[in-house]
Amino acid sequence: MTTSTSRAAVPPRHRSGAGTRRRKPGRRGRLALAICLSLLLLLAAGAGWVYLKLDGDIKTFDAGGISDNRPAAGSSKGENVLVIGSDARNDGNAALGGGDVNDVGRSDTAFLLHIYADHKNAVAVSIPRDTLVTIPPCRLPDGTWTTARPDTMFNKAYSVGETAKGNPACTQNTVESITGMRVDHTVVVDFKAFAALTEVVGGVKVCLPQNLYERDLNPKRTTRGKLLFDKGEQRVSGQKALDYVRIRHGIGDGSDIGRIKRQQAFVASLLKEVKSNGLTPTKLLPLAEAATKSLTVDPGLGSADKLISFAMTLKDIDLHNTKFVTIPWRYDGARVAIVEPDAGELWAALKADRTLDGKDASGRKKASPSARPTADPTPVSGKGITVTVYNGTTVTGLAAKAAAELTSDGFAVTGTATASSQDHATTVIEYGPGHKSDAQTVARVFPGAAIQPVTAAGVNVVVGESYKGRSAASPQPTAVPKEIAEGARSADDNPCSNLTYG
Repeated sequence: MTTSTSRAAVPPRHRSGAGTRRRKPGRRGRLALAICLSLLLLLAAGAGWVYLKLDGDIKTFDAGGISDNRPAAGSSKGENVLVIGSDARNDGNAALGGGDVNDVGRSDTAFLLHIYADHKNAVAVSIPRDTLVTIPPCRLPDGTWTTARPDTMFNKAYSVGETAKGNPACTQNTVESITGMRVDHTVVVDFKAFAALTEVVGGVKVCLPQNLYERDLNPKRTTRGKLLFDKGEQRVSGQKALDYVRIRHGIGDGSDIGRIKRQQAFVASLLKEVKSNGLTPTKLLPLAEAATKSLTVDPGLGSADKLISFAMTLKDIDLHNTKFVTIPWRYDGARVAIVEPDAGELWAALKADRTLDGKDASGRKKASPSARPTADPTPVSGKGITVTVYNGTTVTGLAAKAAAELTSDGFAVTGTATASSQDHATTVIEYGPGHKSDAQTVARVFPGAAIQPVTAAGVNVVVGESYKGRSAASPQPTAVPKEIAEGARSADDNPCSNLTYG
């Protein structure tokens, strides 16, 4: 009816001889433009709704628990992301993992992902949960801070304070203390998030050397139970994917190290699925929606646009240039100890944006032969600063070597001694009340050292195994130890390859 009325109202001069109406020039174009604009507005409104929904799902942890005595931010444009796999049973996770619904959990899996400055290479370094470390002071729910806890399993950092959300900040503090590297972002993935991610990508390819049964997942069973996995390559998602990455006792040598190998292969295969789907906002939104429902992140990733923008920065990293390694380790009884100097060499290479095979991935242009060298850093002056040096390792003469270096820079060294424990992987600068500025000056002699307050007076240096002295520390590292490079897995490897313990 509306159309007939409008046609009748058209004056005769706008009709042709055949009685058909002439349209004004450009009217169809304006109508099409209006429709397109309307559609764009609707799409924008829809996208806005999606972003608001994602924002509402994202949980962040309290950054107030992150230590003030952190490694300095590097000049590199690379980033370090700590990924924690929580085995918490609360918040509905017991339905997938079983166990006590009130258990806040531990960091069952953890790796530090170093994204090189060229954003074309990445390395994920796994830290075994049973690794013996010194857990630095961490904040409790009541606002007080714990004292350092030496010779403690790494995964216990996450349960400091027994809070409902765990303690990601304490785990981050511990990783920074171990590595001497600043963690830019921390992400906690629980059972629900893990299962949801695998379902959104349509499953992940895995490989098993034998048939596996329920008793392999739960060794307390009296019977082997039903078949969970067939031997060989297969695709898993949801609960089955979770079962795969949790199995330890019934496969390979039954060790946590073996399980780490399989978890690395799984994450590599998951990345392959994500990349094959395409890293575009359209593809990432369903992935982000599934992930954010059960992710806990640091405030720096605490919004949908930040999370998706970060994911988009990874789009140019080639699968072959994405590597997985485990921190250099050895057995210490039933636990795991970090092997030095291998670990220190690995961290040094990552800080310098050197790949596992020694290539420069800093993204900086090489200086031309005629370019003038950059000026040397300002010399350290220790005039007026008194220091006591302790050897925190079993390496003979390390304290004396550090004392000589300090003396050459003008510091007054009152003496050297053996520290109360000799398991320090990295150097720690301790300072008493009123000596923080002095400690910061001392730290310039020991790049990567942690700085922490103590009740005792003055400044103490507890030398760790990563310390090599000025002459050895100045050259850029060319490669990590051969064993690490040769044992690395690439994200494009066959899921059945390089499962040494599986």
